[in-house]
Amino acid sequence: LHRSPGVFFDHDKGKTHSSGKVLYNARVIPYRGSWLDFEFDPKDNVFVRIDRRRKLPASIILRALEYSTEEILDMFFDTTYFQFKSKKVFMQLVPERLRGETAKFDIKNDDGEIIVEKGRRITARHINQIAQLNQPEMEVPLEYLVGKVLAKDCVEKKTGEVIATANSELTLELLAKLREAGFKKFETLFVNDLDHGPYMSETLRIDTTSNRLEALVEIYRMMRPGEPPTKEAAENLFENLFFSEDRYDLSAVGRMKFNRRLGRDDLTGSGTLSKEDIVEVMKKLIEIRNGLDEVDDIDHLGNRRIRSVGEMAENQFRVGLVRVERAVKERLSLGDLDAIMPQDLINAKPISAAVKEFFGSSQLSQFMDQNNPLSEVTHKRRISALGPGGLTRERAGFEVRDVHPTHYGRVCPIETPEGPNIGLINSLATFARTNEYGFLETPYRKFENGVVTDDVDYLSAIEEGNFVIAQANVALNEKGELIDDLVPCRHKNEFTLMSKEQVQYMDVAPQQIVSIAASLIPFLEHDDANRALMGSNMQRQAVPTLRADKPLVGTGIERTVAVDSGVTVVAKRGGVVDKVDASRIVVKVNEEEMVPGEAGIDIYNLTKYTRSNQNTCINQTPTVNVGEPVMRGDVLADGPSTDMGELALGQNMRVAFMPWNGYNFEDSILISERVVQEDRLTTIHIQELNCVARDTKLGAEEITSDIPNVGESALNKLDESGVVYVGAEVNGGDILVGKVTPKGETQLTPEEKLLRAIFGEKASDVKDSSLRVPNGVTGTVIDVQVFTRDGVEKDKRAVAIEEMQLKQVKKDLTDEFKILERGIFERARTLLLANGFDE
Repeated sequence: LHRSPGVFFDHDKGKTHSSGKVLYNARVIPYRGSWLDFEFDPKDNVFVRIDRRRKLPASIILRALEYSTEEILDMFFDTTYFQFKSKKVFMQLVPERLRGETAKFDIKNDDGEIIVEKGRRITARHINQIAQLNQPEMEVPLEYLVGKVLAKDCVEKKTGEVIATANSELTLELLAKLREAGFKKFETLFVNDLDHGPYMSETLRIDTTSNRLEALVEIYRMMRPGEPPTKEAAENLFENLFFSEDRYDLSAVGRMKFNRRLGRDDLTGSGTLSKEDIVEVMKKLIEIRNGLDEVDDIDHLGNRRIRSVGEMAENQFRVGLVRVERAVKERLSLGDLDAIMPQDLINAKPISAAVKEFFGSSQLSQFMDQNNPLSEVTHKRRISALGPGGLTRERAGFEVRDVHPTHYGRVCPIETPEGPNIGLINSLATFARTNEYGFLETPYRKFENGVVTDDVDYLSAIEEGNFVIAQANVALNEKGELIDDLVPCRHKNEFTLMSKEQVQYMDVAPQQIVSIAASLIPFLEHDDANRALMGSNMQRQAVPTLRADKPLVGTGIERTVAVDSGVTVVAKRGGVVDKVDASRIVVKVNEEEMVPGEAGIDIYNLTKYTRSNQNTCINQTPTVNVGEPVMRGDVLADGPSTDMGELALGQNMRVAFMPWNGYNFEDSILISERVVQEDRLTTIHIQELNCVARDTKLGAEEITSDIPNVGESALNKLDESGVVYVGAEVNGGDILVGKVTPKGETQLTPEEKLLRAIFGEKASDVKDSSLRVPNGVTGTVIDVQVFTRDGVEKDKRAVAIEEMQLKQVKKDLTDEFKILERGIFERARTLLLANGFDE
């Protein structure tokens, strides 16, 4: 869950400057490439930063985009013209622009009556009176022009001399000069303190550059300090920053968010920035500073998106491809082009290395939590704000971790870890899904003409704000109409009461707002939120018991969790159960579900006593009997922690709240002897121990039952190959696999040399390095697997294991053949009887 690419407007909450002044900023975040920031300083000048480096006046980037001072002023300001007529000065009159100003002279009507006295503030009433005059111009004293700013260069037509440049402030001397040069009319910028600040005009004054090249050099110096700039280098650098497809990409999501935030109708476009994009971002920032627009909320789920596994793998693949491209270019520049073959050029190692590194050592590539079916499902539905390109625990503040109104139906407000990761790691809500852009959506039932339909629309956080949405448990009559006149609803992320006619959607189900783990808690609405958080986290830690026991009180989602987690065996097609034993189920498929030319038999081999990632036991037991009809999707066998196809994490125990001689002081629990006798809370744990025979410098290690200095009793659980029997009960210190390692040659005495010459090799040149059971562990060996490298001769035990596996496959084939034979016989018999043959 990371910040979506696009453009974001924000402010510093008054924390940057000691005066507490709120400084606004805009940030363009691409999917890959340099960040572009615009910000105000305490003096209300606009600055730009590229990749969070040193700030430059924002007009520099506009100059680099080939805009002149006049064009910049024209883009950001409205203008008012003034005219000299004989000795008087007239101003263009737009009444609305006078609002909020203090009158610097008496404003009169045609009859000479004063509308606004000098020194009074001009109000809306005054503006109406001025508008009624219906005059295009109004006479003003000359002093009124002092301090106004020119919008265009004033150039004398005859000589071409520039008397005053754009953005210069008018003074009495300058006005006299303009009059002398014969200027009758000139334009000034319209600024006021209310909602048209002089920000860009002020910024141009602190900008030292005057043309495109100077601006490019300034940007080059900021990006590459210490390097001498040349014209080509400066141009290339600027071009590559935001306008090159190789270096910069907003992505489809980024472009959609960018265009939507700037109020454009078309949500598609180029992945790189254009001149207009940069100008519009600055305009929007100035609008926000003028109080005409609002800043964004970064924690809104419309501004945060899910980056899925596939997308992250794709990014790693791109990294690998870029490395390959670089290597190929290097080789092409060096070698003789005629002699090079394509396979000499391209080396796939960098790609596989990048992908392997991602799946092997990325922070988000995790070992599956396989304690029980719920922990599996939850782990796969987890959403993390940490990891590469995300937040870090230390830097994440309170706002990021907090529950946001847009989490409703998308992210669970309850299930999150306690501790440093609280709120950074979340769980997907029950019905949430991601849309094409990676934003979370949640389903709602639609209302049409006041009646709720079964049509379901998925809405994202942005779309949802525009609708009025009722709760899942609102009272409806048989027709599906709302009963109450006032209905509790959500609108624009607020809970309100609204009339029933305004309701457009309603929630799908009450558990829509919580995750799977939280929706398994019965009567969740009566639970304290903190305890519900602990409960939903603790359910994932339940170890599967020997006999699962489904809960007496459930919430109705248990079966769905058990089936969707994949631990149960589900019928692929309907049919009749033909054979059942502890390790396989054979189903004869219904004729109507068969595919022509395919055997109508489904054989399900069950997983028996397998180790999970957390060393708990995965074991499947059949729940059907021979001759039972089954339908597609029915549960044929229970897995760990499931009982008759329902999730069963614990046991239904009879509990008493009573003191018992102090044995249950505080959080101690006392259990009866019957609980132990009936194995109610007994769990099976499976451990895997490995033993490898390697080739050493002194010779090969050997797996054998002939181990030096070990008594017969220690070897009675091993076969002749030196491997323990399946079913042997072993205790700490027992040998599981006998292995000997060659010892280094020691200096022999003359006597030993003589003995060795007479009797040959002595057995003591090997040492015992057998695999033993760790101390404190007791249990039964349930499986042995022997792996042999290709081309090495297999020992007897490896051959025996292979034969057993072949036997299993043959058994499946034989059963399939027998059922087919029986089916054909039955069909032939039916046909013959139908044609009048006797039994």
